Amino acid sequence: MINHFCKEPLWECHNALAEVALGKRPADTVIRHARLVSVTTHEILDDTDIAISHGRVAYLGIGGHTAEHCVGPDTRVVDATGLYAVPGLMDSHIHIESSMVGPSEYARAVVPHGTTGIYADPHEVANVRGLEGVRVMWEDAARTPLKTMLTTPSCVPAVLGVEDTGSSIDASQVAQTMTWDQTVALGEMMNFPGILSGEENATGEVAETLKADKVVTGHYVSPDDDRGLNAYISAGVSSCHESGTFDDVIAKLRMGMYAQLRQGSAWLNLPGYLPQLVESGIDTRLCLLCTDDSHPHTIVDDGHMDRVLRTAVSLGLDPVTAIQMCTINCATYFGVGQDMGSITPGKCADVVLMDDLKDFRARYVWIDGDLVARDGRALFEVEPFPWPDFMTHTMELGDTLTPQAFEFPVDRQDGRCKVRAMGITPGDTITHDIIVDVPVRDGKLQADGENDVLKVCVFDRHHGSAGTHSRGFAKGFGIHGALAQTVSHDAHNLLVMGDNDADMLLAAKTLEECGGGEVAVQDGRVLALVELPVCGLMSTERVEVVSRKVSAIEAAWRQMGCTLPSPFMTMGVMSLACVPELRLTNRGYVNCVSFKMESLLAE
Repeated sequence: MINHFCKEPLWECHNALAEVALGKRPADTVIRHARLVSVTTHEILDDTDIAISHGRVAYLGIGGHTAEHCVGPDTRVVDATGLYAVPGLMDSHIHIESSMVGPSEYARAVVPHGTTGIYADPHEVANVRGLEGVRVMWEDAARTPLKTMLTTPSCVPAVLGVEDTGSSIDASQVAQTMTWDQTVALGEMMNFPGILSGEENATGEVAETLKADKVVTGHYVSPDDDRGLNAYISAGVSSCHESGTFDDVIAKLRMGMYAQLRQGSAWLNLPGYLPQLVESGIDTRLCLLCTDDSHPHTIVDDGHMDRVLRTAVSLGLDPVTAIQMCTINCATYFGVGQDMGSITPGKCADVVLMDDLKDFRARYVWIDGDLVARDGRALFEVEPFPWPDFMTHTMELGDTLTPQAFEFPVDRQDGRCKVRAMGITPGDTITHDIIVDVPVRDGKLQADGENDVLKVCVFDRHHGSAGTHSRGFAKGFGIHGALAQTVSHDAHNLLVMGDNDADMLLAAKTLEECGGGEVAVQDGRVLALVELPVCGLMSTERVEVVSRKVSAIEAAWRQMGCTLPSPFMTMGVMSLACVPELRLTNRGYVNCVSFKMESLLAE
């Protein structure tokens, strides 16, 4: 494929690079005396020189050779004695929207941590504003040096017939995006049941991607690692980030599927399988690292791919192998390995100088030979992005938010009633289909705070008064009060949860007024609020400001009684109708094993 993410294509500058390597013309930049992490040979090469020209590596001085012959009067020379030269880090699967800031602000946050490229699936924005919303996001992304590579959203909606979204994407639209310069792949094909059943649009999207000679990324959570997994991979899906156990990982690797090993803000999967993977001694060339979802305070406080590397190494993974998983392995999979993924002659000069291979602190970051960050600070600046009105006016609820909307009428006598509820798994995307007893009073089902059973409502926020809303229950959050958010995967409808109707109504109304976001309410008082007016998903403020607001809302969660890690992210997938077992969309309960609607009452 033609790579549009480099300063200059190789065919335009190959002669010049050769002349620099031969000493016939000076390099733009020479990095001297670095400890090169060679991801092509799994070595650390001491006292290496790197000569850069036209945004690419022109010469490597290794084995006693130096780049002194590449230095001219205007060459920038950087002494890297004691520092490790690492290829620019890449996140193989990320939703920018989870950072709660736009692409340019996201770039300003992650580039200083050594991230030079991301493979982004904007299916959050796509579910709200379709491909036109995606185009606007990439206009913002283009203002920064971060290589923001598009994996076209494949599941808008995530699963057909069970929820209402603000937009949709079909196979013909996917085909259109495959001609865009920024597109490298199809985003996660969450509709694995559609692939297995031969559903026309799902298989059509895969076909259009393969026809364009691009890869199809996946999302496979079925326990069937025999016929189902074989069929999914045979259909053309070649990677998956939804592995929860070592057995999941090894099953996919043995079938030639790339396993994207995930460590995000809430989905902390590496501890669950990486030690076994290391102990097994299997070949890891098909292993990639990813974050999937990273909250702003995770990035600000702990980092991005550098954080993932720290975790991987702390779990026993060899540092060079870990680096391979977010450099050369990643570039190879996405078809850009001829330009990215290693510090070798001809490749883009995406280079990070780090203090060590334990903390992975980035001292210098170059993208295409330009110094873009130093000592944890971005050296590029972006003005606030002028988001168009159609991206900032997305709370279309009509007159649906009334006190009666939070009442659960039932044809039962006062007492108790068995109902279906979503059981939460801390630190994981899985929910369980459980049966609980709740009180019945005055012909209405009630929350049961003493037993940690909360009411949940989901409101269609895309279709005004014509939209529908649903009612359900959840167990595992442990809060008193109410919580609401429009970050509600993947339709991003208004999700409200609480132990009393008054707080739930206040939470919902608060988000309607500010254009979306996240809010915590207790006893008639707003404890914390994160305003996300761009599609109800992203802020217009700096990532540091958003991080402080998210920290405040997490403190409010703890004050309300919750002990979950990143609880808003856990809450945010309670409507995700493609992950087992039970989810609540605006249309009601969805059994995500049989993909059939379920009743609220279990009696």
